[in-house]
Order: sequence, then C-alpha cells, then structure tokens
Amino acid sequence: MLVGMTYDLQEDYLDRGYGKDEVAELDSPVTVEAIRQALVSLGHEVELVGGVMPLARLLTEGRRWNMVFNFAEGMRGLAREAQVPALLDAWDIPYTFSGPEVLALSLHKGWTNAVLRAHGVPTAEFRIVSSVEDVDAVDLPFPLFVKPVAEGSSKGVSDKSLVRDRQALREVCAHILDTFCQPALVETFLPGREFTVGILGSGAQCRVLGVMEVLATARGDACAYTYANKQEWRERALYELAVDDLALEAAEVARAAWQALGCLDAGRIDVRLDVLGQARFIEVNPLAGLNPESSDLPILCGKIGLGYGELIAAIMESAMARVEKRGAGKPL
Repeated sequence: MLVGMTYDLQEDYLDRGYGKDEVAELDSPVTVEAIRQALVSLGHEVELVGGVMPLARLLTEGRRWNMVFNFAEGMRGLAREAQVPALLDAWDIPYTFSGPEVLALSLHKGWTNAVLRAHGVPTAEFRIVSSVEDVDAVDLPFPLFVKPVAEGSSKGVSDKSLVRDRQALREVCAHILDTFCQPALVETFLPGREFTVGILGSGAQCRVLGVMEVLATARGDACAYTYANKQEWRERALYELAVDDLALEAAEVARAAWQALGCLDAGRIDVRLDVLGQARFIEVNPLAGLNPESSDLPILCGKIGLGYGELIAAIMESAMARVEKRGAGKPL
C-alpha cells in the first residue's frame, strides 16, 4: 500500500526565521524517520509529503495515496491542525487520526471544556480572557491557573501560570495575549496529581493503554507539567505508571472525554486531581507526539511493553478499519 506522510519539521520553519519556542510543537527528522521505518517494516511503500503547502501542490498535480499517515501540526491559525485532514477529506483520501472538526475543536481548550462539560465530563471551572479588560470579569476564586487557549507542548505554561491575586492574573493574561496573539484560558487551579492517559482506537472500540503519572524532579516546576519541564524532561520530569484507584478514575475520565469528542485511532488525554482528589480533564492531544525518544505516548507505551513499531501498526489498523467500514466512495 502506498502511504503518504504529512508532517511539519522544526528545522524547515527555523530556516524561515521562526524562533525555537514558536516551533516547539513541530517534529524532528528522528520522528519522521522512525515512523517511516515502522511503516516500511509493515510492508508499505512510503512517500514523504510534508505540511499543508506541499500537500496542496501535490494534490493539484494529481498525486494520490492509499492512506496518509498524518501528524502535521500546522503553524498558522486556531484551526492549524485541521488544515491537512480537511484537504484530504476534500480529495477523499483516508488518513490516520482525527478529522478536521475534532482537531479544530480540541486545539481550543475553552471550547473543548465547554463541549465536555455538556457531556458530563468533569473539567476545572474556567473563563476565557480575550482582552486585558476581561480580567476584571473573572469571578473564580484564587488560586487560578492561566495558559494560552490554543497551544500544545505546554507552550506558555510556566511557574508564573499559577496566580494568586488579580494583579498577577492581569500580568500573565497580558503576556499571553501579547506573546501568543490568542486568548488566555483561566482555570481553577487543580493542586493534585497529574496523569497522562494513552488511548488507542476510536469510539466505543477505544481502550486505555495505560496511565502515566507526571512528576517533577527537584529541578522541575512542581505546579504543573510546564514548558520547561517538557523541554528538559530528562532533568526536570519523572514518569511512572500508575494503577491505583485514582489512576483508574483518571482513565475513566479520559475514556469518556475521548468518546465524547469523537477522537480517532490514538492519542493522549491529560487529567489532574482537584482539591478533593477528584479526577478532572485538563487537555486532549488527538495528534500526540510520536518522537520515539521523548514524546509522552511512546514513553508510556515503552513502560507497558508496547513497542514503537507495534504502536504505529495499531494506529494503521485502526485507520484501515474505518476505511473498510465506509465502503467505496462514501465519506469516512
């Protein structure tokens, strides 16, 4: 089977003048090559495509694939992750992972929280701050936690994200509005344990791969899984499998969120315990990082004995099952 691979490389955007922090969500050649090798080992012919612009060019030139392994993050706009799958839908080409509607929704943390709360999935109380003037209308009790509404890889999350008074709230929100050119998400701070839950599969067929607790070392920021902790994970973070009752509760919250959002194939959901020890959804990653050395999902899979090649094979199997189910000429 001919498989195209769509992705965005950090080095391509660095060469265009973007800063290191701006491209933190994007991938490295290590990830691309690891996925390519895994697909080749499954017997597929693989073509490296790249991001939305080369994809658009190739599509208009008439190029087609039996399947696209899509992990392109995009760079511009609040729907940047949705651009590649939207194009593939328009050309009726199947692909891995969630569709454009899910990726557009899930990138916006505030909208995601609103949808999940409507489905009965517990989240932190939250407000969206679109201007500095909105800070005065935030009516949640301190302490609060503040982060960009539509960033991944913990971008914009630091030890300053935990705020204890309105002046600090105003300063952090102003920084996010100015630096990221997007609203700030203000949430009731969840002081308990933090878990990341690996999910494999789609809909009612999805299953929890495992629950991994995210901890900080003495060098790390203890308030959250911050950008610094994530970037320097070997020195600042610890990952441990968790199987106790609270971890199982986190797994159930993650499963409910995955199904409510309609996420496909594989990904991660982050869950944190509130002041009463109850598990609450904090974030979904339907395009989870796949760096075999440093991304959370492969790290979790390694801890449960699921090899990297097996993970890629399972993702492909899930996507192919969807193709077989739809029938010729019908939408996914």
